[in-house]
Amino acid sequence: MRRRIGSGAFATVWLAYDEHLDSAVAIKVLADNWTGDHHIRQRFLEEGRFLRKVESPHVVTVYDAGELEDERPYLVMAYADQGTLADLVEVSPLTRSQAVSVIVQVGRGLTALHDRGVLHRDVKPANVLFRTVDNGRGARVVAMLGDLGLGKAMDMSSRLTMAGGTPSYAAPEQALGEGLDARADQFSLAALSYHLLTGRQPYSHASLAAAENPAPPPPMGIDAPAAEAVVLRGLARDREDRFPDVAAFTDALVEALGEPVDDAPPAWVPPDPDLTRPGASTETAAGAVGDGVTPGSPRLRRRWPWVAAAVLALLAGTGAGWAIERTATSERTVEDAKGTLAVTVPESWTAQVDPEQWTPFEGRAAQASLAAGTRSGWNSEDDPGEGVFVGIVPGDKLPSVAPGHPACGVQRGPFFDKFEDDDMVTAYFSECPGVDTTVERVIQVNQNQLLWVQIRAADERVARRVLDSVEPFGY
Repeated sequence: MRRRIGSGAFATVWLAYDEHLDSAVAIKVLADNWTGDHHIRQRFLEEGRFLRKVESPHVVTVYDAGELEDERPYLVMAYADQGTLADLVEVSPLTRSQAVSVIVQVGRGLTALHDRGVLHRDVKPANVLFRTVDNGRGARVVAMLGDLGLGKAMDMSSRLTMAGGTPSYAAPEQALGEGLDARADQFSLAALSYHLLTGRQPYSHASLAAAENPAPPPPMGIDAPAAEAVVLRGLARDREDRFPDVAAFTDALVEALGEPVDDAPPAWVPPDPDLTRPGASTETAAGAVGDGVTPGSPRLRRRWPWVAAAVLALLAGTGAGWAIERTATSERTVEDAKGTLAVTVPESWTAQVDPEQWTPFEGRAAQASLAAGTRSGWNSEDDPGEGVFVGIVPGDKLPSVAPGHPACGVQRGPFFDKFEDDDMVTAYFSECPGVDTTVERVIQVNQNQLLWVQIRAADERVARRVLDSVEPFGY
C-alpha cells in the first residue's frame, strides 16, 4: 500500500501495487462510518457490479472485489495516474484538440455503459479520469469514466426514483426525479462539452431544484456556430429534442468542429515511477485498510459483491432489526428502525422488510425510510412485485410533476390535495407491467422535509388502503 490518493463522503481510495497484475492499482474502500448503512453499502457494491459489466478502455476497470476483516467492502480498480479532468482544467483550459479527444472518449465510455443497460447519472470533470497507456507511439493518455456511485441499471428502478447528480450537469428530468434513459447522460456530456470548449460551465445551479427548468445557457462564443448548435441540442430541456444517443451527439460535434480526433493523445503528466513500480510502502497497509494488516500481508477477505449483496438481502429477509405488530387480520403494521414511520400492509408484503435509513442525496445526511415487499427484488422493473417504500427527503416544496413510469399505460394526476393539513401531491399509474398499479405520493410534512411514498400493487384498492395507512411520527 503506497498512499491515500483520494477520499469522499463515502469511501477512501488508496494507491497500491498488484504483483500479479504487475501494475499500480487503486483500492476503493467503504468509509468505516458507513459500514452499518445498508443502502450506502448496497450502492458501493452496485458500483462494482456495474463497472464489471462493461469492457471498455474508457470505463474504469474493476479487477477484484472483497471484504476487509472489519467487513468493509473494497474494490480493486485501474489506477488513474494522470489525475482527473477537474485537476486538469483547474491548471489551464484544454486546447480544442484535447477537448474533442476527451469528449469523444467519454462518449465512448457512456455508450459502453448504455449498451450494457447502465446509466452513469453523474458525468462531470471530477468523474473523468486519465490513465497512461504504452503503445507503439510511446506513453499516451486515455480518458475513463469513474465513480458510478449514482449509476443505475436502466431496466431497474431503485427503491424510489429520486433526484440525484451534480446540479450544474444534471438533466432537467433527472433533477425532477423522473424516469431516466440514456439521454440524461447525453445532457451531462453536452454540459461537459460546453465547459471544455468555452472554459466555463453552462450553468451554475446551486441546487437540483434550479436544474429542473433551466434557461438556455449563455452563448458559447466559439468560432464554430455549427458546433454550438450541436451542444445546445444536447442541452435541450426536452429530452425528445436531443440526439437519439450519445454516439450521434459526439459524431455531430466532431463533424461540426472539423477537428481530427487523436484517440490517445500524449500523456499530459509525466508518470511517477516511485508510485507505479514495486517497492517499499510509504504507509502501512494497516493505516490504509484496517487494523491488524501489515505490509505484504493485507489479509483481505475476498467476496464477490453479488455474494455480499445476496447475504445482505438474506439478512433483510429474516427481519433482523425491524418491528412487526400483528393484527387480527391478514395485515401487519411495520415500522422503521427509529419508530418514526409506519405503514400497514398485506401480510404477504412482509416477505422482505428493510427498516434502515437511506441517503437520498449524495453527501447529505441519512433519512428515515421503510420498505416492505412480497420478495427480494420486488421493486425491480424487469420482474416487479408488490410492495411499498416510505422515506423522508430534504425539500422545501412539492415537486411539480410525479416520477415518470413510461411502461404504465395510464396516468391519472398529479392531484394536489391536503393530508392532515399538510400539502401533498399524488399520481396513479395503471396498466403497469407485472403489478398493474403504481402510486406516487409526496407530502410536505414540515418546512424542510418531504415524505415520499411509492406503492406497487396488483389491485388499486389494496394500494389505496396501504397509502391511507402511512403514518409519520414527529414530523
